[in-house]
Amino acid sequence: MISKLQLAAFLIAASCACTQQVKETPPPEQKVAANPFLEEYGTPFSVPPFDRIKNEHYLPAFEQAMELHRRQIADIVGNPEAPTFENTVEAKNRSGESLTRMIRTFFGLMSAHTNSEMNKIAQQVIPKLTKHEDDILLNQDLFERIKTVYQKKDGLKLTAEQNTLLQELYLDFARGGADLGEKDQQRLREINKRLSLLNLKFKGNILEENNKFELVLDKQEDLAGLPPRVIAIAEKTAKERGHEGKWVFTLHNPSLTPFLQYSKRRDLREKMFLGYTSRGNHGDELDNKENLKTIIALRLEKAKLLGYKTYADFKLTRRMAKSPKNVYKLLNQIWKVALPAAKREAAELQALIEKEGQDFKLQAWDWRYYAEKLRKAKYDLDENELRHYFKLENVIEGVFEIAAKLYGIQFTERADIPKYQKDVRTFEVQEKDGSHIGIFYVDYFPRASKRGGAWCGNYRNQSRREGKKITPVIVNVGNFSQPIGDKPALLSFEEVETLFHEFGHALHMLLADVTYAGSASAIKVDFVELPSQIMENWASETEVLKRYARHYETGEPIPDRLIEKLEKSRHFNQGFKTIERLAASFLDMDWHMLQKAPDTDVLAFETKSMEKIGLIPEILPRYKSHYFRHIFSGDYYSAGYYSYTWAKVLDADAFEAFKQAGLFDQKTAESFRKNILGRRAAEDPMVLYKRFRGAEPKIEPLLKRKGMIGEEK
Repeated sequence: MISKLQLAAFLIAASCACTQQVKETPPPEQKVAANPFLEEYGTPFSVPPFDRIKNEHYLPAFEQAMELHRRQIADIVGNPEAPTFENTVEAKNRSGESLTRMIRTFFGLMSAHTNSEMNKIAQQVIPKLTKHEDDILLNQDLFERIKTVYQKKDGLKLTAEQNTLLQELYLDFARGGADLGEKDQQRLREINKRLSLLNLKFKGNILEENNKFELVLDKQEDLAGLPPRVIAIAEKTAKERGHEGKWVFTLHNPSLTPFLQYSKRRDLREKMFLGYTSRGNHGDELDNKENLKTIIALRLEKAKLLGYKTYADFKLTRRMAKSPKNVYKLLNQIWKVALPAAKREAAELQALIEKEGQDFKLQAWDWRYYAEKLRKAKYDLDENELRHYFKLENVIEGVFEIAAKLYGIQFTERADIPKYQKDVRTFEVQEKDGSHIGIFYVDYFPRASKRGGAWCGNYRNQSRREGKKITPVIVNVGNFSQPIGDKPALLSFEEVETLFHEFGHALHMLLADVTYAGSASAIKVDFVELPSQIMENWASETEVLKRYARHYETGEPIPDRLIEKLEKSRHFNQGFKTIERLAASFLDMDWHMLQKAPDTDVLAFETKSMEKIGLIPEILPRYKSHYFRHIFSGDYYSAGYYSYTWAKVLDADAFEAFKQAGLFDQKTAESFRKNILGRRAAEDPMVLYKRFRGAEPKIEPLLKRKGMIGEEK
């Protein structure tokens, strides 16, 4: 099913069936010459022909693919035979392959390597895709066929995966408005169209804000405290932006984060921090406040049309959490132990400020600076020294080696596979016996054409068709520290953990072993972060660090003294990290728990939400409403940002199994691959988790890992 819900958030991961390229020849009279989307790709492993794709190819190919999909749906509806799983559910799941291919490629590139023309194309194509999806979901004849099969499912002897696919497909239609009257269906169409464009606008505004901001410095004294590497990046950025002889700092993480950590200029830290936290809040054409209020109002109207009290109720019925009550219970359970920890941390930072003879009160733009100073004072741990051991190429080799030891797979770089940008690297993934698993792209450096953050996407999901395995094509995208001069890319440990995190997502997609791509892409948002977050654990284990963390000049492994410092500091600043993420989760839920359209100022609503939970002023939510891209640039994470915390409970509990049996215990790894990575969304996620772990997850391992219970604070 083509899903606008995922188009705008996980743009690459649309929830439609996707298989390896098959021959779907459009009507001759409509075929556009030399359009790579309208012919067989002819590339290794049928990856997208990035080297041949031009902007003018997209719209004609989208039109062709939608027309072909319409005919496939008409064939299903017009089938004179009685509805069966095969001729209705499987047929529906297999339909739209060409359109899926278009969606994944176009929107994948829109996130990773966009341009102004692609943004204009998106403005044209998104309403068409939204209408196309609504035409399918509101097709009463198609729904009746699906409903007929659904009502007979208990007697059909379906496999667990088939049963899941049928249930999810039925819910797609039932929750897509198929049972509504004609008037309500028309209103739902209008809502969906407006939401699709508003989501795109929200996302586009943030990208423009990110690229628009720059802090230009022209005096050496303004650079006080900044490491040479950070200064060199700023000098390079200044040259690229036409500020020769100056230094430019931007809102991209490799520039923003170290500036806030090391700059001695408090006034400049404030400028950088406010530049980041005021995005979408300037009262200009890029302001997102009224935009997000309209999004909330439309989502609520949609939920009520479909019979739900709130949009959170609508979303959560199809997730592990099941209800808002369960989400709030989890968030509050952790909040009550994390908030005191954050307050203790704030008091320590304030004491450090006063010890230095300063008389100001700690503010949000001071936190990272004084936390870094306190960490160095407490543990003698200097992030810049750590960076010398985290050369990007070594970290990549490290995650590949971990995957090899856990799952017996191997990664081989390929130079013959098309890529969409020169910095992208491409790998073939194989089983130990050499059999092909999939293709893996990595794209790790920031640029103006790429949105901020880090993510994992797919250009093709794994599935099977007629006994043949369709192999996945996966990409990891990040915005990490770049090479400067003759120095390679040296990562912070936080960037290392992010790389491990996204690689965990990639393994989840690469090692999928399901029949239906539809079920593989319908994974619950509060389960999807388990494979990524559990992967982070290996990054800091001594046995693993000794293998991949090597000095970029000498090749010597990271010394024991640094590993010991890392271990001793693992609970440091955990209150802050936990609270800022929980605060954003509460904010997300509060917006989507509204029972009437918001009639208050966005900032006032946010303030009230944070006051309700007692957030201290020294910490802001990880994302303020007007740049909360997770929940307003698309629908995948709406009423779902809690999932990072939910999955942390899962991953901490699951990693205990590896700690108990051994980091690379083959029996444990095989079970995790088979029951978690391999099954994706083929069955209920809690069933899969219990099959691996033997019981439901406990919260205590997470709290212990954060140092909030069971150890000295």
